[in-house]
Amino acid sequence: MRRGPGAVLVNAALVIGAVMTAFPLLYMVSASFMPSGTESVYPPPLIPESPTLENYQVLFAKHAAGRYLANSALVATGATLVSLLLNTLAGYAFAKLRFVGRDRVFKVLLGALVIPGQVAMIPLFAIMKQLGLISTYAGVIAPSMAGIFGIFLVRQYALSLPDELLEAARMDGASEWRIFQSVVVPLLKPILVTLAILTFLATWNDFMWPLIILTDQHLHTLPVALAGLSREYVQDNGLMMAGSVVTVVPVLALFLAMQRYYIAGILAGGVKG
Repeated sequence: MRRGPGAVLVNAALVIGAVMTAFPLLYMVSASFMPSGTESVYPPPLIPESPTLENYQVLFAKHAAGRYLANSALVATGATLVSLLLNTLAGYAFAKLRFVGRDRVFKVLLGALVIPGQVAMIPLFAIMKQLGLISTYAGVIAPSMAGIFGIFLVRQYALSLPDELLEAARMDGASEWRIFQSVVVPLLKPILVTLAILTFLATWNDFMWPLIILTDQHLHTLPVALAGLSREYVQDNGLMMAGSVVTVVPVLALFLAMQRYYIAGILAGGVKG
């Protein structure tokens, strides 16, 4: 089958775009295996002539990257699990349960989406201080426990669930909790996977809030620790690249492993209002 010039140009543009997108990531991995100082020469080498694990050894042995990696995993996993529970409950309630002021409350929540998160950091910090959650994992996780976007995402998907199915379960004597647990949650699986990925990625990559709330260096997450490392070793690009690889690879692997569920959830959600 012959391709027209238009299709060839589109494919060529896509290939060029893919190469431009992937090149920084590939160079980051390559530079992380270069001996110290090699990556700073001009022109910089694209492939290490003498690959070495020295940067990773220094990163984990001297700078305790393993601890920061565990901190990030704990915070991101905890925030994701709690967020899934609360956002799913709230989203289902706004979609299928009738209560006074439901639509008005939801409209107010949607309006709050336009408020930048940075605006709420000062009052949020004050609340965390009153609760005694400064420099704790709970203080990092608390703002991610329930989000307006997560509630909106679950609600839009839950609107597509047939009311007849829920009414049939009620007629069979099932409680609301049993309906939610046994009927609703399995049907919400695609959007829940999508929400889990988005929450995990956002929490894992978050820099500003952990930097503000965590005063104990031993509790720092990877992005915060990497920023501190860059200030101390500003000329050691190989070490910085190794730290970036350790930060990026886990979430990249998670996304690649779950991308088909993520795409299914994005395509299926948000089709009803």
